[in-house]
Amino acid sequence: MAIRVPRGGSDAVLESIKSALQSYQQDHPSAEIDIYRQNSVSVRVRVIDPDFAGMSRVERNEAVWKYLDPLSDDDQGDISMLLLLAPDETRASMANLEFEDPVPSRL
Repeated sequence: MAIRVPRGGSDAVLESIKSALQSYQQDHPSAEIDIYRQNSVSVRVRVIDPDFAGMSRVERNEAVWKYLDPLSDDDQGDISMLLLLAPDETRASMANLEFEDPVPSRL
């Protein structure tokens, strides 16, 4: 499945993050990955992956950050939301609701 950029256009930071997550996508073909820029200093990333079922938040973060670690500090610093969910958690997640229907940024 392709990594989606559902809102707005892309930029160099989004492309860098997308490139880093392509390896995750290859290793986890059932994962759905969305990234978008919320504002000039904030990128949101959502990974919905059946492999997260039964994993703690720490385990999920470790699993994804090993792919994001090679990014520059500036690119990492733009990631303001990293939402890591198993498919059955999406309906109950308030953060997912914000991802689906974001409040417009004032920046």
